[in-house]
Amino acid sequence: MSDPLVPAAPSPLDGRRILLVIAGGIAAYKCLDLIRRLRERGAAVRAVLTEGGAQFVTPLSVQALTEDRVYQDLWSLTDESEMGHIRLSREADLVVVAPATADLLARMAAGLANDLATTLLLATDKPVLVAPAMNVRMWQHPATQANVALLCQRGVRTVGPNDGPMACHEHGPGRMAEPMEILDAIVGHFSGAAGGRPLAGRHALVTSGPTHEPIDPVRYIANRSSGKQGHAIAAALARLGARVTLVAGPTREPDPPGCTVMRIETARQMLDACLAALPADVAVCAAAVADWRVKGTAGQKLKKDAGGPPVLELTENPDILATLAAAEAGRRPRLVVGFAAETQNIVEYAVAKRVRKGCDWIVANDVSPAAGTFGGRDNTVHLIRGGTVEHWPTMGKEAVAARLADAIAVHLERAGP
Repeated sequence: MSDPLVPAAPSPLDGRRILLVIAGGIAAYKCLDLIRRLRERGAAVRAVLTEGGAQFVTPLSVQALTEDRVYQDLWSLTDESEMGHIRLSREADLVVVAPATADLLARMAAGLANDLATTLLLATDKPVLVAPAMNVRMWQHPATQANVALLCQRGVRTVGPNDGPMACHEHGPGRMAEPMEILDAIVGHFSGAAGGRPLAGRHALVTSGPTHEPIDPVRYIANRSSGKQGHAIAAALARLGARVTLVAGPTREPDPPGCTVMRIETARQMLDACLAALPADVAVCAAAVADWRVKGTAGQKLKKDAGGPPVLELTENPDILATLAAAEAGRRPRLVVGFAAETQNIVEYAVAKRVRKGCDWIVANDVSPAAGTFGGRDNTVHLIRGGTVEHWPTMGKEAVAARLADAIAVHLERAGP
């Protein structure tokens, strides 16, 4: 079995030209990793560093990673004799602003052109993607929200911000999206012709969260799944244009925007909902379905008595992943993706599970207590497809979802209509 560290398939970024505007915020350091990842995937990166951005990352470090000159000054005589800001803005395939500070977003919305960054953003005729980053209060301020809404109306795309701790010791939305999330948004832009919506016209079925298997009217068998990863996958597929049906077990996660949500409690209800949602182009079974249920659920609350605890006879729940993978022609999704949540021998068990279940891909992850995956923000996964195992770095669950959604989009695009 081959075991590449990166996907073997050609990258949608091969030969693409990215103009990266790095503004002044502590998140600017993440752009160095973003540049490296873009270039690994075949993109050419040219950087514009604002005066504030240069307070956080040096031109030398940016130049070393881009292997291109770093542009900073609107009034450079050499560049402006060649109409530098126009050339910069027109030679790119995509303009990315990261971090996009509250100040820069405000100047973009107002149409100002008082430095190189805002001048080229006003002069460009190319798509623009922004990754906002700022203090939570600044992000939530009505002025910032109005500016972002206006930019979105003009066709500017956004990625993030994320919710979490910040350098200012506050917590909430405002953290810049992680480099992998920004990378996946860039890949998503180039993956399809429908304005970065390569899954337009496709139907995706996603399962998420735990199932609750009743013992009596007040007790149940369950697991620790939060639904964060499954819900993030549903949201990522919807952002790429898919019509998403999310079958969700009991979870506190909010409904992802743009998805049809079917709420269930038990494994049997989840299976019924999945079968009712077919046909689908892709099914992603991210739910942590209980393997067993109580054979005879008590109609009344079981009481403690001197006879000791009751004996619970268990029976197997239906296998949703295997059922979807074995569905008859015309109803089986073209791509069936399962999850293997393991506490040991992660890849080995997942490889065997893919064969046993008959699914096309398996996403394996470590859910041992030390990993902190259940209920946590991060995940470390291994994508197993065919004879390859792709080891992905630890990243936020939203980034995992975006990267998986992009892989799905590329696969379906190659498979044809």
